Amino acid sequence: MKKKRLGEVLCERGNISAADLAKVLEEQQGKVIRLGELLLQRKLVSKNDLIAALTEVSNIQYVDCQRLSFTPEMVFLLPQALAKRCLALPVESDEKTLTVAMAEPQNLHLVDELRFQKGLKILPKFAFQSEVLAALERLYGTHEGWHSEIRLADDTTGMEFISSSAQERNVEAMREMQMELQQKSKTTPAVHLVAAMIKAAVAKKASDIHIEPQQSETAVRFRVDGILRDFQRIPRALQHSVASRVKILSDMNIAERRAPQDGRFLVKIGGRRVDLRVSTLPTQYGEKVVLRLLEGESPLKDFSELGIPKEMSLTMREILKLPQGMLLVTGPTGSGKSTTLYSCLNQIRRPAVNIVTVEDPVEYMVPGLNQVQVNVKAGLTFASCLRSVLRQDPDVVMVGEIRDIETAEIALKAAQTGHFVLSTLHTNDSISAVTRLLDLGVPGYQIGSGISAIIGQRLIRRLCSCRYSAAPTQEYIGTVTAAGIVDPPEVLHVANGCEARDFTGYRGRIGIYEMLRLNDALRQSMRSENHNDQMRILARNSGMKFMQEYALDLVRDGLTTLEEVQRVVAFNHISSEACESCARELSPTFAFCPFCGLKRHSWHLQMPAHRALTKREAVNE
Repeated sequence: MKKKRLGEVLCERGNISAADLAKVLEEQQGKVIRLGELLLQRKLVSKNDLIAALTEVSNIQYVDCQRLSFTPEMVFLLPQALAKRCLALPVESDEKTLTVAMAEPQNLHLVDELRFQKGLKILPKFAFQSEVLAALERLYGTHEGWHSEIRLADDTTGMEFISSSAQERNVEAMREMQMELQQKSKTTPAVHLVAAMIKAAVAKKASDIHIEPQQSETAVRFRVDGILRDFQRIPRALQHSVASRVKILSDMNIAERRAPQDGRFLVKIGGRRVDLRVSTLPTQYGEKVVLRLLEGESPLKDFSELGIPKEMSLTMREILKLPQGMLLVTGPTGSGKSTTLYSCLNQIRRPAVNIVTVEDPVEYMVPGLNQVQVNVKAGLTFASCLRSVLRQDPDVVMVGEIRDIETAEIALKAAQTGHFVLSTLHTNDSISAVTRLLDLGVPGYQIGSGISAIIGQRLIRRLCSCRYSAAPTQEYIGTVTAAGIVDPPEVLHVANGCEARDFTGYRGRIGIYEMLRLNDALRQSMRSENHNDQMRILARNSGMKFMQEYALDLVRDGLTTLEEVQRVVAFNHISSEACESCARELSPTFAFCPFCGLKRHSWHLQMPAHRALTKREAVNE
């Protein structure tokens, strides 16, 4: 069936005569004006009759732009330049659809451009061009007034976004962003918001920025000192624009919103270089974006700056001088393992030493290191990469993480064949790392002969200077005594909270550590695949100080609180017995004392886990 034209429908309805229609069509020749608008100008048809005819012809609903009420969020549904180019007025939006009033709703090219730019289904409605233009002026003319309703940084000067050599595709877009930042009056909200949140995160010393889309708005949160804090809420309509800005900086595909992506970029703020690792994840309400901030100076920190005790620092330096062996660093995600490893590499780094790292991803870019990034899609796994690295004549190899038996066995064999290996494991403490390797299937004799030492670590929050002191309560004394402190502190240090630290009572973090240095007794225990408690007692007898004891020292010194220590550290209480002959701590499962050879018959519970060796015991050791 042939589609009717507007003039034919108006004639059939009796809204206009054939003679008047012919006269208007002749007048329209050579003019850039639509027939309906010309009819309204000549007052040959009423507006209501014209709307009814246009609806019948196009089957598209009419929107009266003059009656629309605008909200601050509507200005972010479409960029101003795009709206004026397409003569499209944003009306409303949900998770999948954007409704717009257009002067040319039948123009498929304009509809496709809107769909591509927004990544949403476009529902066009028609409106007269003069009405659309007037509404656009009314909507975007109040844009500056609505800026104040969104929390933006007062000052984004001194920021410089730096593209890497791999980011050639988006270099021009980054230059445009930089120019927009320098001209505040022309800066779009998304550009300003991204710059503002990065600068605020660096100022608060945050480790991560979370941009989380929700049903009615988008939440921005910072992880400061290991704890997530709310920073601000931004209009839901800005979610796609903010995510796109971050993806442009990170050299990601901005058109892909259905699959997770990873990227990174550098930013310089006041002379400080900050490396940002970016990850996106599709969620129910849109893309969740997480930016991890990595300070460029972190890998150059000394052991003392990390909070490693002096006696442990001396032992670590001795181990790092070994020609071969393995140093493992254990702890959960976010406990500072990578920073410790890079600090170790900084101690070793010199022109005479060939250092190769295998990481996923490369966290810090350090001069003098040959850093390789794992690429599973290309077949470059930790294990396959490690095999190739060992053919590159390395002196020191750093493996980002041991995840499987293949990587573990290659790393341990390398540690036994003239290479010094550093790596990490996700375990609760240093002794649990042995159990983890045994569970992976690594033989006990290989663990004992390959590993030189294992470090366990955590990060706990340090008390702010606004703290106050009080007399310890009986409950506090009982808790501290049960935790292992023989002489409870005479003063109770309490977190107070000040405006400078968002009333948390804490300022920064400090590391707590433990080091298991292997000796013959421990290696023998590993070969027999003994349990954790037996190795723990052997480690205690060799003079090892556990992580919880270092943490309780910080509580006594007023650097942190017991509540913070209990939040981070799992306290281990060991059931142990003492040998009648040499008084060494032993596990109840031992059949004889491995130190003096006395068979078990009347050992009894008498030694606490924190007991120090006597002078005679130290000499015998």
